[in-house]
Amino acid sequence: MPKFFKFIIGLFLLPLAVAALPTLLRILRASGESTQVWVSLSAGMACWVVVFLLLPKPMWIYVFGHELTHALWTWAFGGKVKHFKATAKGGHVIITKTNFLISLAPYFFPLYAVMVAVVFLIGNLIWNWHRFHWVFHFLLGAAYAFHVTLTLFILRTRQSDITDHGWLFSSMVIWLGNFGALLIALPILTGQPGFGDALGWWIIETGQLLQRVGRIL
Repeated sequence: MPKFFKFIIGLFLLPLAVAALPTLLRILRASGESTQVWVSLSAGMACWVVVFLLLPKPMWIYVFGHELTHALWTWAFGGKVKHFKATAKGGHVIITKTNFLISLAPYFFPLYAVMVAVVFLIGNLIWNWHRFHWVFHFLLGAAYAFHVTLTLFILRTRQSDITDHGWLFSSMVIWLGNFGALLIALPILTGQPGFGDALGWWIIETGQLLQRVGRIL
């Protein structure tokens, strides 16, 4: 698809992206009563931020996860991975199929956070790790903070994944992808609000934004 059409799609996605911010704040307020969950999540995030600011950045781990995410999404769409390389200085994969989701997935799909969740889910089913929920939330917070901080760090440099699809379109997909992950994860983790409520708030916020824009125009 030509970049011009992706730019137009990006413009149409802009109201959804803008409305996502007040929706996220509303979700955070609604889930604020889940104190135990938020204490562990926040502690994990804070610990990673300290590591990120004070210690050398583990770029090989990030690059490996970045390229592995490309590979996983390629397999999900029925493609094959011909070559895989990851070093601290960069990496690449050679794949047989690509689309904008495969290209942009590493910027919105928190691979290591998902891995933490999968490992804990399997462990909980087998060994009943109910007592260690706080450990799970701590590690999940650290893994998600890892995703956010290093994604922002790497976006300071030119990324062909993004320039190939245009900055506006890519930015909308990345922002909406990250918000979508939170829209699904937070209601599951905290139990409030319900997923349907959160989705409804997003639709309402988008509608109200469009009404305000319509009145201005």
